[in-house]
Amino acid sequence: MKGLLPEQLENLDCEIILGNTYHLGNRPGTDVLEKAGGLHKFMGWNRALLTDSGGFQMVSLLQLAEITEEGVKFKSPYDGSETMLTPERSIEIQNSIGADIIMQLDDVVQTTNQNYERNKEASERTSRWLDRCLKAHKRPTEQSIFPIVQGLLNNTLREQSAKEHMTKDVNGFAIGGLSGGEAKDDFWPMVSLSTGILDKNKPRYLMGVGVAIDLVVCVALGVDMFDCVFPTRTARFGCALVNKGQLSLKQKKYETDLNPIDKDCTCSTCLNYTRAYLHSIVTVETVSCHLLSVHNIAYQMRLMRTMRENIENGTFPAFVQQFVNEVYPNGQYPTWVVNSLSSVGINLCHL
Repeated sequence: MKGLLPEQLENLDCEIILGNTYHLGNRPGTDVLEKAGGLHKFMGWNRALLTDSGGFQMVSLLQLAEITEEGVKFKSPYDGSETMLTPERSIEIQNSIGADIIMQLDDVVQTTNQNYERNKEASERTSRWLDRCLKAHKRPTEQSIFPIVQGLLNNTLREQSAKEHMTKDVNGFAIGGLSGGEAKDDFWPMVSLSTGILDKNKPRYLMGVGVAIDLVVCVALGVDMFDCVFPTRTARFGCALVNKGQLSLKQKKYETDLNPIDKDCTCSTCLNYTRAYLHSIVTVETVSCHLLSVHNIAYQMRLMRTMRENIENGTFPAFVQQFVNEVYPNGQYPTWVVNSLSSVGINLCHL
């Protein structure tokens, strides 16, 4: 959450934020975090924390990594030194961080990788590493490990992974290996397959997904939790999130627009600043990233809250229809949206 204070996130009703295990393990390091009493105290955050395992860096820092059964050998992007991240070390770091939800170390492969043998190796290794993570966990009553379902876009591998993870005594599950550049027609069936196997009475967390239409579809498919850099990253490029997509406030048409980003939004940015003002500072002044991040996070939180309320009220299908019509007012729904929603009994019709 670059540029935002913990109290601002609390005011936006954020209940949980994510920390990166690999980077926190390097800086400030476990010694400092343990002396501080964990990341909650270190950063002044009084609500829930989730940490990833460091596994994603196998993809993002692939040129700096070597993957074996023991773990992942990284060359530090900071000083070039080598470090071995094993399942045990990942959990040791996460125990020091003290997050409420922690992730097993998984063997991560780029989603679009079509090498079956490498995908099979990664999926099966992830299951073996889960056992090592559970055994190494020193704070099981304070921190919940979520296994990560892998298998990329292969039905058999993903089904095997999900069923294997279901045998473990855990409080929730993550769905990984998706949202990495694959086609949406390949993406949603893997989400559906995973949620169809995983315990519906425990949280099901889809990693790396944050675009609004993806959130709505995946909630319909049974997902409860998401994480993504999208709201704050797109803010840094001068884009504000609205139901119809994004407003690129760099465009000249906003130069004299004295409306807020969204007249129905009650975030501090929409209450106090116009599109014209934001146009004059986006990608130029640092404060613009801050103001747009506040709005974009407020938008995401409101969207998730609205979906939860509609589920509780039994009106979720009607909400989905209304939302999709806002995103695609001409009725030209993408095939993947139609098919995914139809699979759970939500049949779209253009109004």
